[in-house]
Amino acid sequence: MKHFTTLLDVTPADLDEIFDVSADLKAKQRRGERPALLAGRVLALLFEKPSLRTRVSFEAAMAHLGGTTTFLTGKEAGLGGREALCDVARVLSRFADAIALRTFSQQLIEDFRGYATSPIINALSDDLHPCQALTDLFTLKEVFGDLAGRTLAYIGDGNNVARSLAIGTGMVGMSMVVAAPPGFELDRAFLSRLRRRVPATNLTQTTDPLAAVANADVVYTDVWASMGQEAEADRRRQIFAAYQVSAALLAHAPSGCRFMHDMPARRGEEVTDEVLDGPQSLAFEQAENRMHVAKGLLVWLLDGRAGA
Repeated sequence: MKHFTTLLDVTPADLDEIFDVSADLKAKQRRGERPALLAGRVLALLFEKPSLRTRVSFEAAMAHLGGTTTFLTGKEAGLGGREALCDVARVLSRFADAIALRTFSQQLIEDFRGYATSPIINALSDDLHPCQALTDLFTLKEVFGDLAGRTLAYIGDGNNVARSLAIGTGMVGMSMVVAAPPGFELDRAFLSRLRRRVPATNLTQTTDPLAAVANADVVYTDVWASMGQEAEADRRRQIFAAYQVSAALLAHAPSGCRFMHDMPARRGEEVTDEVLDGPQSLAFEQAENRMHVAKGLLVWLLDGRAGA
């Protein structure tokens, strides 16, 4: 049984398959076609954290493919202790063909996976955000074609998005440069695991955002304070002030450089309006592609027949 709790659950060949299905279904939708590849299938969305893009992209994806979704908060599902986790996983698996969890703890997702009898999707944890990185790689493939040899500069906090991008770029042969303040970079334990699992990883870290973007094909940023870090927001604004992605920063990158942000964006903090809304920005293409890639991922997980 396939799962998608981390990008390490897939191979480069799997990525190609998911991207091919996603591109095919995106093209079909543009032509007004919505093949019911998942008719009769049910996706359960079990979310402890709020969401716009993740929830709606999965709901729209299932609807377009002829399936249905059911949405549960962690409290509704009994994750707060009303039921043992093993019981929630086993029962929900009997109702749903796949389960997407958006939660704080990566360990909860892994434990859920151990008990479930349906494919599990990590729709975000504090440690990883593989669905976002999958979408980002798909979006870059649309723009650049072959990704091998390209460079992604990540400016900001070494958070769940940065970790998943580090895995994904290594898998497709991209280089990644992380520019973060001291103490906010990707940690050594993660990097050690990454290089052991993805030996082709080419990742460097710096505290200098100008140096990071110098050879970048794409500059990527994320919020400085993620969900659950609201109490740190004021302190982080001060620490990260020099890491804002502005037109001045992009001027130090090659002329064909593109900009990415997984959103939601704190306009005027990690990115300026001029960049987010500007011609180099792929942010809204990324947002749309969350739905198209959700389709490709669901078809891959549930063995839907692409092209039916």
